[in-house]
Amino acid sequence: MKSLVMMTTSALFLAQSALAETPALRPDQQAFRAIYQELVETDTSITTGSCTALAAKVGARFKAAGFSDSQITYFSVPEAPKEGGVVIVYPGTSQAVKPMLLLGHIDVVTAKREDWTRDPYKMIEENGYFYGRGTADMKAMDAIWIDTLLRFKASGYKPKRTVKLALTCGEETTGAFDGAEWLSKNKPDLIAAEFALNEGGGGRAGPDGKPTVMTLHVGEKIVQNYRIEATNPGGHSSIPIPDNAIYELADALVKIRAYEFPTQLNDTTRAYFARSGAARKDEVGAAMIAVSKNPQDEAAVAVLNKDRSYHSMLRTTCVATLLDGGHANNALPQRAGANINCRIFPGNDVEAIRADLEKAIGDPRMKVTLVPPIRPAAVPPKLDPKIVAPAEKLVAKYYPGVPLVPVMSTGGTDGIYLETIGIPSYGPPGLYGDADSGAHGLNEHARVDAVYKGRDFLFDLVKEYAGGS
Repeated sequence: MKSLVMMTTSALFLAQSALAETPALRPDQQAFRAIYQELVETDTSITTGSCTALAAKVGARFKAAGFSDSQITYFSVPEAPKEGGVVIVYPGTSQAVKPMLLLGHIDVVTAKREDWTRDPYKMIEENGYFYGRGTADMKAMDAIWIDTLLRFKASGYKPKRTVKLALTCGEETTGAFDGAEWLSKNKPDLIAAEFALNEGGGGRAGPDGKPTVMTLHVGEKIVQNYRIEATNPGGHSSIPIPDNAIYELADALVKIRAYEFPTQLNDTTRAYFARSGAARKDEVGAAMIAVSKNPQDEAAVAVLNKDRSYHSMLRTTCVATLLDGGHANNALPQRAGANINCRIFPGNDVEAIRADLEKAIGDPRMKVTLVPPIRPAAVPPKLDPKIVAPAEKLVAKYYPGVPLVPVMSTGGTDGIYLETIGIPSYGPPGLYGDADSGAHGLNEHARVDAVYKGRDFLFDLVKEYAGGS
């Protein structure tokens, strides 16, 4: 019994010591964590959730903080009542300085409880990570944007520049009501701004958990789907002929797999390869520098093509993602089709890419058509010193010795809709995570230390851009 008591006492002492080593949250951090938790624990997936419900909760927080009804605008459409959002306006003191916009999507990819280790719609803090759907993509940043404006209000901060916040739905689901697109088309004055801060930037943690690089997201590819289809009269499978829709489709897909779009650079990717290459002392670094000077350097391109991320950053890419065909197991197929998902380098037209696919297939029997939605052309923002310099200053303060590198996203964000109405969109540095955060997959997570430090960083960055006192 004495041994058991001693063991129990020892265990309690160790537990208390471990707790003592964990810094207690400041009151402002506790308030932020509550916002973050509310966002994660409100299901906003397209299948079982409601962005409209979360927008109402966010609006209630701003109302309780003293924001007027005129500063809070809810929006939705009758055909998508659960996919609404909210826009908050924090007024500045200067009419001469244009507003800035903080953009965040609050919808998430659907998560099935039976597939996850933990409940995906509960925010669980464990072993230095926040777990839950949306913890990384992108409710940590959403919570930071909300928290920032609430802190402005509580402190009486008076920015020169009006700061707007748009929390929208639909970014994660093709074909769903997209709030950012709807606002840009129907309420452009409500979100009008000189520039926007959005998702896409951040940093990558090394083996020691500390960031090795910070990125400023400047521009992105267009996401566009195409359908390739072969048709045939068909017939009885007992008397086959070479003219077969499935075979024709298969031949076309082999040609698409082999087709390589030409190498391209813009200001962002040229700077990315030049700066990243200068920080390396290996074959890849030398290839990066060479490509930044001459994108047609075949030897350098061959080296970079070995890395799938660099390969995608250098060109338009298209890949087969869905297949369908045939109508009976004892009949020759009358129809066979495939979805081709393309990520189009800025400056290329979706119709031109369609023509390139037809040319690569080289078979007039094959039809290549655009699959709605047809997204607007990507307009890459400039590497504006007014955006870059404050970010560089704060990276040096918060993450000394860590380089800031501009990067073009090979994915897609809602920033593309802002750029069609003249609002350049940037993904700021600040937050960082592991190479695989589980976003869109199982057991999504975010580093606890990175979230709190990123919150401080982004709060200061917004104040740098907003000015005032």
